[in-house]
Amino acid sequence: MAEGLRERKKRETRQRISDIATGLFLEHGFVTVTIAEVAEAADVSVNTVYNYFPAKEDLFFDRSQGVVDRLSRWVRGRDEGESAARAVLRELRAEIEAVSPRMGLIEGYDRFMRCIDEAPPLRSRLWSIQQEVQDNLEATLREETGAEGGDPMPRLISGQICWVHGTVFVAIGREMAKGRNPDEVSREMLVLLDDIEELLGEKVLNYAVRGAP
Repeated sequence: MAEGLRERKKRETRQRISDIATGLFLEHGFVTVTIAEVAEAADVSVNTVYNYFPAKEDLFFDRSQGVVDRLSRWVRGRDEGESAARAVLRELRAEIEAVSPRMGLIEGYDRFMRCIDEAPPLRSRLWSIQQEVQDNLEATLREETGAEGGDPMPRLISGQICWVHGTVFVAIGREMAKGRNPDEVSREMLVLLDDIEELLGEKVLNYAVRGAP
C-alpha cells in the first residue's frame, strides 16, 4: 500500500507540473518560458522538474507515449477476420464520431497547434514522435505476421497506415486552427476518411488479417 501511495503521488506531481507548464507555454510561448519559471509556478525545484521531464519538450508532449503506442494497440486489438489497416480505419472512425479530444476535436486546440507552429523544437519533437509511431507499428506488424527481418512489407504497410493516421490528424489540426466547431470538423473528417480508404489498395487493406492462414 505504501509503495502504491508513493507512485500515485509521483504521478500526481508529474501531471501537475505538466499541466502548469502547458498553461504557461500556451499563454507565453514555448520558447519564452524557462524551466525555472515552470518550477516556480509549480512550487518545486528545477531539479524536480528535470527528474520528471528530462527535456523541456517532454513537458509539452507529456502524453506522447500513448500516441506512439496507439496504432500498435489498435492493430493488436483487431477483430477476427480483420486486417491491420481496417482495424485502424475502424478505430479512427469511432474516435472521430465520438468527437474525441484525443483526435484534437476540442475547443482550444487551435492554441495548442499555434504553440507548436511557433516553436521549432516542438515541431522537431513532433516529427520524432511520428517516426516512433511508424517504427513501433512496423515492429508490431512483424510480430503479428511473423515476417522475416528482410521482408519489406511491414515497413511499407506501416508507412501507409501512418499516412492515413497522419493525414487525418493534419486535416483536423488545420481546421481546428481556424477556431471551428469540433462537431462540424468531425463530420467533415468522416467524409475524408472514406475518401482515404478508397485510395488504399487491396494489399494494404488485406494485410495482417487476424486468423488468416
